[in-house]
Amino acid sequence: MNTRRNVISATLLGLTFAGSQALAQDIDKTSINYVGSWSSLSLYQNFERPFWEKHIPEASDGQITTEVTTFDQMGLGGGEVFRLMDRDVIEVASTVADYAVEDAPELEGLDMPMIAPDVKTARKVAEAYRPVLAEAFKERFGGAQLLAVVPYPSQMVFCNAEIDGLSDLKGMKVRASGRTTAEFLQALGAEGITLNFSEVPGALQRGVIDCAVTGSLSGYSSGWHEVSTHLYPLPVGGWDHVVTAMNGKKWNSLSEETQEWLTAEIKENYEDPVWASAVEETKEGIACLTGNGECSRGEAGDMVLVEATDNDFTEAARHLEETLLPNWADRVDQKWVDRWNETVGEVTGLSAAK
Repeated sequence: MNTRRNVISATLLGLTFAGSQALAQDIDKTSINYVGSWSSLSLYQNFERPFWEKHIPEASDGQITTEVTTFDQMGLGGGEVFRLMDRDVIEVASTVADYAVEDAPELEGLDMPMIAPDVKTARKVAEAYRPVLAEAFKERFGGAQLLAVVPYPSQMVFCNAEIDGLSDLKGMKVRASGRTTAEFLQALGAEGITLNFSEVPGALQRGVIDCAVTGSLSGYSSGWHEVSTHLYPLPVGGWDHVVTAMNGKKWNSLSEETQEWLTAEIKENYEDPVWASAVEETKEGIACLTGNGECSRGEAGDMVLVEATDNDFTEAARHLEETLLPNWADRVDQKWVDRWNETVGEVTGLSAAK
């Protein structure tokens, strides 16, 4: 009986091995140049770079080789990468969705201030809106293929000034993480400032701005806790999703087997792990910034953690419905508003209208 079981097991193992070999042989022999997001942040260091630089070549048995860099290492600001991809300069690009809204305002529908107060809701929104994003990428960027949507940790407020809640931002100069965040801040009575991420620490230190919005861990990694005193933890800037897409010509040059293989690898070994880490990275970022909790990434800061109130949530929701959604609806064609209502609207219970 044991002998028969061993023979069956060996046969199944052999079939599995043969299947994996056949799959590797079915993958196109090709190369991919990849331009990722901010080189100094956890998303690139822990997920993007290992996935594209090591995992893809290894998982394809060397059939796919890659060249990997980031937009800041190329001297770019991040908003140009999809345009360069459309012009066949870049094959695969990742950047913060908010950086590309001038070229594709439909991207703003993915992530707005306070639309998703937690990671679970943020992923539901992203998955619901994904088909709409895919369509927008094809239309806006020459047939580009949407590959991935992942979050940074929750985008919260760092202030080099004393605040007790959301209303205290009124009258302050606040660096926004995107256009809708700037509109939200202006609705609160603050002045939304556009400033490159790398320029923020100096601006906070010199008093050019009072506050700035970014992810908890991103802020810690970039030393914002050294030039700010108060941390407001609500996702005022949403989740600052990073979107990955492939040049349309490059995508169409791949066989169907390679397209399916790459899509599965991205979901299982890039997207899912990033989403899974978002909760813990948000928590650890807060711990590292304030000293409240364990920080495994270095010496913790001593920022004051400001507690959000029920009134803060109510005010944020009001501005979202009264200002942000109508403003966005005016920037896009009606078909995108309808698609948003059918997807994100169904998840959140909100409605966008011109």
